[in-house]
Amino acid sequence: MREGRTYGMSFTATVDKYNREVINWLEWVGVIALLTMMVITCADVMGAKILLRPVFGSIDIVTLAQVVAVAFAAASGLVLGRHISVEFFVVLLPKRAQAAVAVIISLMGLLLFSLIVWRLSVYAHYMYTGTEVSATARIPLYPFAYGIAFACIPVCVAFFVDLLKAAIRITEK
Repeated sequence: MREGRTYGMSFTATVDKYNREVINWLEWVGVIALLTMMVITCADVMGAKILLRPVFGSIDIVTLAQVVAVAFAAASGLVLGRHISVEFFVVLLPKRAQAAVAVIISLMGLLLFSLIVWRLSVYAHYMYTGTEVSATARIPLYPFAYGIAFACIPVCVAFFVDLLKAAIRITEK
């Protein structure tokens, strides 16, 4: 039984390590989107005030960049523990009960984000077939929906790893 526990821990550690590498890359995409928002907003304000020529489609670009920045940073916030959690009751429970609560929370998070990935993929396909575009700049919207769905996959993996770790903690003495 001891070997199984060691294998489980090494498996979760390996998956967690690779997932964090993917999350770091996704976080950089979010940073680039944030910088894009800043540059476009500054160029739009300067162009509108000084040159009397605002940047065409700046609202569309900033809106889509904002969606990318938030979606691609979600996994980083989860893994680094920057999300909101209320623990005042759980910390009073015994260790096994804390692990059981962690299993339930991780399972619910995994199910929620799996549903998000699935429905966003369906919605992105719908937008692709319907040729949905942004209002002014006519930017196709389906790549952003696919991108957000892709950015949610590491969140699913993080919840899955947390679920396995909590399940292992339940079986420990």
